[in-house]
Amino acid sequence: MLWKSLIFHKVHVCVLKFSRGPPFARPMMNIRHVAGDRTEVLVVDDDDELRAAMRRILESSGFSVEVAAGGGDALDVLDAGRQFDCIVTDLQMPGIHGVEFLRRIRHRDLDVPVIVVTGNPSLQSAISVIEYGGFRYLRKPFDTRVFVDTVREAAAMHRLAVLKRRALELCESGALLGDRAGLDAHFDAALENLWIAFQPILFWPEQIVYGHEALARSTNPTLSTPQLLFDAALRLGRLRELGRRIREAVAQSLRSAPPEGLVFVNVHAADLADDELLDDRAPLSVHARRVVLEVTERASLDAVSDVRGRIAVLRKLGFRIAVDNLGAGYAGLASFSQLAPDIAKLDMSLVRDIDSSPDKSQIVRSMIAVCKNELNTRVICEGVETPAERDALKALGAELLQGYLFGRPGATFSA
Repeated sequence: MLWKSLIFHKVHVCVLKFSRGPPFARPMMNIRHVAGDRTEVLVVDDDDELRAAMRRILESSGFSVEVAAGGGDALDVLDAGRQFDCIVTDLQMPGIHGVEFLRRIRHRDLDVPVIVVTGNPSLQSAISVIEYGGFRYLRKPFDTRVFVDTVREAAAMHRLAVLKRRALELCESGALLGDRAGLDAHFDAALENLWIAFQPILFWPEQIVYGHEALARSTNPTLSTPQLLFDAALRLGRLRELGRRIREAVAQSLRSAPPEGLVFVNVHAADLADDELLDDRAPLSVHARRVVLEVTERASLDAVSDVRGRIAVLRKLGFRIAVDNLGAGYAGLASFSQLAPDIAKLDMSLVRDIDSSPDKSQIVRSMIAVCKNELNTRVICEGVETPAERDALKALGAELLQGYLFGRPGATFSA
């Protein structure tokens, strides 16, 4: 019989990653459940005979087993609220393929280990299983004892994962989920709950609002800030998707905004390679005359071809260009010279405690002078949090200031 075979093939072992979960993940198991001896297993296979055989093997070893004939049926079981300590699934199934099934599982449960079994193993499928959070990859036929031991190990690891997630919750560590499928789930939820906050930029000599910076936010707590969103998008290869979603959200907000004042919109260097940004029919292009595109110095422009030509197209549409994080990104002049910015934003690391730092004061004074007098570039000092920092910057010749001292990011424009 198939299940009596001693052939066992392990292509790779995926180490479980742990982190705090998003609000759409299932509720935490209580400690009593986690520490219990009863192990709940879901077996998914479209072969009736194999599915029944796996059920008999596991039940005879003391496991509680639920079965499903395919990925769709299994997802229905999960959506009904059933919780499992381990899922065993075939890879090649009609309808929802095993790897896609893995991805969808991670949208419902961030911790449950998934053991993938297949009669047609390949290096690519093994890589995909690992990437999307699979626990083990087994080739059919396999040894019964090894199969049972693998399920038992997976269940133990699941109990540890739940406990570790509980510990992370208590410690407020904010760690991101390690496997791609979990991060995908976080990222999808963040995009669905994306909103735009606006922080005022003041022309301090007259104490009037010069403009606002549009800042991407999400009600998903794991990816709630622009830095976390961009870091996740970079890892997932979804920077273009994030950039378009942000620009669309900003454009939507501008439809009901006051007609005056500039709006600063952050774009990643990679966004400059997106033809949608240069399209005069794109949502943000309609508002180009009042939009300043902030390109961070923290990311290289090396992967973008013809930067100067693309910047020329953006200027023709009406956009102005700003360099963000000046003083905290690349030390060379390549990005600044290619962008030829209208505005430079000094990074908050230069502004923090500038009133008590002669070195920072000297650098900022010189930067303001060079930008203003030699490059015809206006300077915004961001991250101003105290009156002492504000007064020190004013003494150094700074006119445009931004920071919590003047207003925190909010859902509406400041008067």
